[in-house]
Amino acid sequence: MTLPPFSAERVMLPLPSEIDARNADGLLPLIMYQARSGSEGPARVMVLDLSGTRFMDSQGIRLINDARRLLLPDTRVHVVALPESVASRVLEVTGLRRDVPVYDNLPEAMAA
Repeated sequence: MTLPPFSAERVMLPLPSEIDARNADGLLPLIMYQARSGSEGPARVMVLDLSGTRFMDSQGIRLINDARRLLLPDTRVHVVALPESVASRVLEVTGLRRDVPVYDNLPEAMAA
């Protein structure tokens, strides 16, 4: 798999294999730091990579919504979730998939 070149405008953050009440609160500052600390200013696109996430409950949805709310208005959030994964199903069932672009793989999310 060939990834598109990363730039200061597009930042990718791989999220952990489990997102729940134990770690969700600690992930938000990491997302915010990554999105805001680019060498050329804040990211225009923040890609949250859930492709390695095997378990995610409502705390993962809250995390994504909080990030969307707190990021600068010009920063878009893209999510990577493998089809048929728990994360993909949670995004679908909660309706977040309607509000946030969800991609099947990282190259698509980075290129969009």
